[in-house]
Amino acid sequence: MADDLGTDLDGAKEVLRFQADAVDTASATATATGDAFAGAWLEESTRTVYAAVTTDEARAAASEAGAVPVSAAHSLADLEAVTARIEASAVPDVIPSWWIDVASNDVVVDVVAGGEQTAADFVATLDAPADAVRLQTDVAAPETFATIRGGIAYYINGAGRCSVGFAVQGGFVTAGHCGVAGDSTDYGTFQDSSFPGNDYAWVATPSHTPVGQVADYSGGTVAVKGSTPAAVGATVCRSGSTTGWHCGQVQAYDSTVRYAEGSVSGLIRTSVCAEPGDSGGSLLAGTQAQGVTSGGSGDCTNGGTTYFQPVNEILQAYGLQLLTS
Repeated sequence: MADDLGTDLDGAKEVLRFQADAVDTASATATATGDAFAGAWLEESTRTVYAAVTTDEARAAASEAGAVPVSAAHSLADLEAVTARIEASAVPDVIPSWWIDVASNDVVVDVVAGGEQTAADFVATLDAPADAVRLQTDVAAPETFATIRGGIAYYINGAGRCSVGFAVQGGFVTAGHCGVAGDSTDYGTFQDSSFPGNDYAWVATPSHTPVGQVADYSGGTVAVKGSTPAAVGATVCRSGSTTGWHCGQVQAYDSTVRYAEGSVSGLIRTSVCAEPGDSGGSLLAGTQAQGVTSGGSGDCTNGGTTYFQPVNEILQAYGLQLLTS
């Protein structure tokens, strides 16, 4: 993490301390500003927590909670209503994904090259304020990092590989597109799987011992201490066997991606790079488990966008207990 941030070990530790405090600040701001809350994000270089709000009263409340207030035209609830209308619509194929950009206070609709007019015509049907939706053009369509190779490798049915995400009591969680219930791995058997719609699964490992650690690809491991979600703007790091350990920032939550296999909603959008074969691998914010690698676009040579299935949703869906150390 220090290498990717261009700092030393103490600098990286300071970032983690700031992020931990910022989670409390963002939560307190959301509570204090209520319906006027439009989202929060971090600027690590200045150690600042920003909060977008829609009223003067909320600006004062945000300041009192420790955040720097930013005036916004649309509340977070308003923007989420727009994404809900997109979800309920027949979305054209030229739109591979959409997400809420809290810093810009709008819903970003990603558009592949050549699909601008089709996307614009679709957005016009949403009955949303003109400044609440923004087209981001020439976007590479995300693909699942699946079926071939993995992170901390395991083989599915003796063929494709994926990554171990996080250890849980009795096994591990991973990406749902890696396998379905009954598929075998070299550590155990898929117990359940959900994809598309979601992108999560879990594998029981009765003959092996899962531990609450993640390989750092520098010859060591990172201890998993919990699963507190990081704020938008926080630095996060991903572990996967194809490209190793890479870091970036959280860009948005509750993102929806339209893969060739179908849509997946509720994903974490990040600037962390990944490549095919990294599927199912671990996303961490410091020692806090965040999610498992779903898919994305780009690569680790030129950079890209990667989406992650939140780990807490997986734990809740299957009643699993995250292993920590």
